[in-house]
Amino acid sequence: MTHERRGETDEWYTPRYIFDALGETFDLDVACPPEGPRHTPASSFYSHGSLDVEWSGFVWMNPPFGHQSTKRIWLRKFFNHGNGIALLPDRTSAPWWQEFAAMADAILFTAPKVKFERPDGTRGEQPGTGTTLFAAGIRAKGALIRADSLGLPFIPIKRGQG
Repeated sequence: MTHERRGETDEWYTPRYIFDALGETFDLDVACPPEGPRHTPASSFYSHGSLDVEWSGFVWMNPPFGHQSTKRIWLRKFFNHGNGIALLPDRTSAPWWQEFAAMADAILFTAPKVKFERPDGTRGEQPGTGTTLFAAGIRAKGALIRADSLGLPFIPIKRGQG
């Protein structure tokens, strides 16, 4: 839903080609734009209050890209739910990224950088950072592995298993 601050808006949406490459239909988009879904193939959508309610099914999460404390809240809920795909900045050296990457069943580093869409549907400029997709659960893991056209998928070694 919300991405890095660029210009006059914080709203930057996931382009359709991401969903096409994943080849999945989601039960729930947990961070849908208030104006409604743009391209997310999901049967239900939460625009507000998503962190305060229980999630169900296979979820898509493109949360606010703000401060690390915001990302931690969303990621905690995401991994506690344990079934879906999350889109995040690839801040691999950030403590929050290291913490939650270790919980992922698969990680896909997108290449080239994703040019997100503005609320009016136009494509934005190339962002300053890349994007990663985190998988929670076997279905999400399979989707990231199949979506190798988006970039490089990896299977992390869980802490204590290496």
